Amino acid sequence: MILTKTAIDRTPALIDRTLTLELVRVTERAAIASAGWRGKGDEKAADAAAVEAMRAELERVHISGRIVIGEGERDEAPMLFIGEDVGAGDGPEVDIAVDPLEGTTLCAKNQPDSLCVLALAERGGLLNAPDVYMHKIAIGAGYPAGTVDLDMSARENVLSLARAKGVPVNEITAIVLDRPRHAQIIDDLRSAGAAVKLISDGDIAGVIHATTSEDTGVDLYMGSGGAPEGVLAAAALRCIGGQMQGKLILDTAEKRERAARMGISDPDRKYSVTDLASGDVLFAATGVTNGSLLEGVRLGNNSVTTSTMVMRSWSQTVRWIKARHAR
Repeated sequence: MILTKTAIDRTPALIDRTLTLELVRVTERAAIASAGWRGKGDEKAADAAAVEAMRAELERVHISGRIVIGEGERDEAPMLFIGEDVGAGDGPEVDIAVDPLEGTTLCAKNQPDSLCVLALAERGGLLNAPDVYMHKIAIGAGYPAGTVDLDMSARENVLSLARAKGVPVNEITAIVLDRPRHAQIIDDLRSAGAAVKLISDGDIAGVIHATTSEDTGVDLYMGSGGAPEGVLAAAALRCIGGQMQGKLILDTAEKRERAARMGISDPDRKYSVTDLASGDVLFAATGVTNGSLLEGVRLGNNSVTTSTMVMRSWSQTVRWIKARHAR
């Protein structure tokens, strides 16, 4: 299935469209590698399998890539670390954000919406975010600017969204990570009359769900989650449309110092979608476990089947690719 929207940006594309299929191969290989660890309770082994497979396949892609969102600093991760050069080295200079296994716990427990995710943008197009939490809010396309805002309360946001959508607030559904830190947000949303869908992990999928409400029935994403995942979610939104804001949670001196070393000059800045991901952006995600966003890897006797979503901001094209691989 192919969904094509009218392109918003008609400036010359800087990234060759053939790279979209190359990214699909990268996330497919990582998903297949981690699928063997579904339901086995070993998060580290599942993640390591995805990282190794993704790194190996990236080396075949004709890019001069640099990891800006990855598995951590050089001394914390053996590969896909921040600043690592990847790719065959003979193509365009690009920045890459990866989450080789979004939802490691979901994979280990064989629960829905574990994904292998990668975003690629022209050099300088992705925020080099530190591995801290980020306040996030996101809605789909078609609403006036400022419909939701991190500076408004949960109640104000859901009431504003209901007015913009032209429905009573009891027809609004918000998706929130099920964490103790979100207890007040959940209470405020419910007291305003909105429904709340709680997810255990996987806030990249959560943001995408909130911006594809016609398919998912979810209208709003709220709460805090990883900043790297925020950048990846913003890359997806650049391709499918929608509004998103993010604000880094730099609540200790160590976090502020780490952010400053990564080029964050204003610790209180509120980031828009284009602040997080700008220019020509590609995004790919392959399902590891079955979910409402993508089907998981199916392991057959003689073949493996994968389901992938791949998008491009320049053309505003979203493709779902179902592939069968020989074993």
